[in-house]
Amino acid sequence: MSGGNRPNPMLWLWYVYGGRLPERYREWVLHDVTCRTWALRHIARVFVQVSPGLLVLLLPGPLWITAMCVVGGLLMSLLYSTSSMVESCETRLVKHGYPLGTGREKRAERQAENDSEAWQRYVERYRS
Repeated sequence: MSGGNRPNPMLWLWYVYGGRLPERYREWVLHDVTCRTWALRHIARVFVQVSPGLLVLLLPGPLWITAMCVVGGLLMSLLYSTSSMVESCETRLVKHGYPLGTGREKRAERQAENDSEAWQRYVERYRS
């Protein structure tokens, strides 16, 4: 796996809730917020962050009402977190010692490489 050491589950939970990981995980954090699946990883972190809200289902009362409250809360948290996904990932990187904008730059570099490869395939297939 690229990205250096992977944190253990307890450290990962600390990271999910906004904690700073030790220096040896710095490369992994960069990988986490810039890899091909960075958006899916962000959404997975959101699901973990709101999972304690499932305890609401244990409250007395009609299950359908509490379930709808949980679903509504989940949808709102997804809406807000995805609207600030790039900024949130940049904050994680700054917290781990990277300059502001590192995540955007890395993702842009990867996108440029992908675009270049796609253009090459297009030229080989249709312009030869």
